[in-house]
Amino acid sequence: MKDSYSVIAKPVGPICNLACRYCFYLRKKSLYPEEKSWAMPQAVLENFIRRNIQAQDAEPVLFIWQGGEPTLLGVRFFREAVALQKKWANGKRIENALQTNGILLNDEWGGFLAENHFLVGVSVDGPAPLHDPYRTGPGGEATLDRVMQGLRCLQKHKAEFNTLTVVNRINEDQPLAVYRFLKEAGSRFMQFIPLVEREADQESRHGPVEAVQVTAESVRPAALSRFLCVLFDEWVRKDVGRIFVQTFDVALEAWCGMPSSLCTFSETCGRAPALEHNGDLYACDHYVSPEYRLGNIGETPLDELVFSERQVRFGQDKKDRLPSFCRKCKFLFACNGDCPKHRFASAPDGEAGLSYLCEAYRAFFTHVDPYMRFMARELQAGRPPANVMDWAGKKDAGFPDLKTDRNAPCPCGSGKKYKHCCGSV
Repeated sequence: MKDSYSVIAKPVGPICNLACRYCFYLRKKSLYPEEKSWAMPQAVLENFIRRNIQAQDAEPVLFIWQGGEPTLLGVRFFREAVALQKKWANGKRIENALQTNGILLNDEWGGFLAENHFLVGVSVDGPAPLHDPYRTGPGGEATLDRVMQGLRCLQKHKAEFNTLTVVNRINEDQPLAVYRFLKEAGSRFMQFIPLVEREADQESRHGPVEAVQVTAESVRPAALSRFLCVLFDEWVRKDVGRIFVQTFDVALEAWCGMPSSLCTFSETCGRAPALEHNGDLYACDHYVSPEYRLGNIGETPLDELVFSERQVRFGQDKKDRLPSFCRKCKFLFACNGDCPKHRFASAPDGEAGLSYLCEAYRAFFTHVDPYMRFMARELQAGRPPANVMDWAGKKDAGFPDLKTDRNAPCPCGSGKKYKHCCGSV
């Protein structure tokens, strides 16, 4: 059985109705300077759907639609996509995920997405003062009100949705404002994606974190660690089992000894190539450039490109090119060196290839370690990990029940005696 993969399809390429200041994909228009119509042709669409279904052994077969802004193609395009999926399904279960800025969502979209069980990801960076400065319209206009109107439309039609928040220089110091805003808006599944983009003249440079020039919008490592830790502290005491945060979920996978479901923290990568509107396939959504073009699905079958020696090597390099600093890190099992796109800093010993966000993730994993160990033990015992909320309260109080037995093993699972751990304060 072949390994599964999930293609990120760009049916309208980089074309978008917004002009977000931090967007890395808008400039991909330069790859196709002669392009006049960016809509994916019907022949490319059917070829993609047919080959993707036929090549996948595992179910469900997932289709991920991104952009640019895929809703620019209208509901009609996606009705055709669903019809083609049914045509070629051959008994296999099909699922669809659509990532959108939410601006164009209306009753027609809401009804279609709900009826066809699309999982909709809506991009929102927090309340207006945190969302609107970067996520602007073509004329620089604010967009949050229109995004929230689209989100309410999804709720009206009971379409399944999650939120995707880019952690950036503006919202990095406001984790609770962001989190509570999303909760109030009805989001129960949240993704937080750190923004890390380098200045164009720095894209091939390695060096100490402070010497590498990232864009002015990019998150700072220390700020990201604070963001995640503060958000986690609120979640672990109030919302476990009610709110699902992708970063926390994949961390728990790691503490349970499971492979990561998120490519960022997987041991290898290469199983999420990006398909452009014309059928060109690239190694990854973040590596859409000529040197990472694998071929065109109109000339070479999709699965042959995905499992080509070149793409397999691309994915294996994530593991093989880890610096020694990472290989010795006690959190390698959880991080696996982070996304290769972020590995442009140097380790303390000067070796290249360290993640720009290493500091952030080491601090975060250190902070959550006792809680993750507790939740992993609960799962292994067949008990709900939400029990951690009560446990966290006892931990905050210094485990008062153990104050008379300070030589007992600490309940945080550190392996130390209570008096040398949580009872040492």
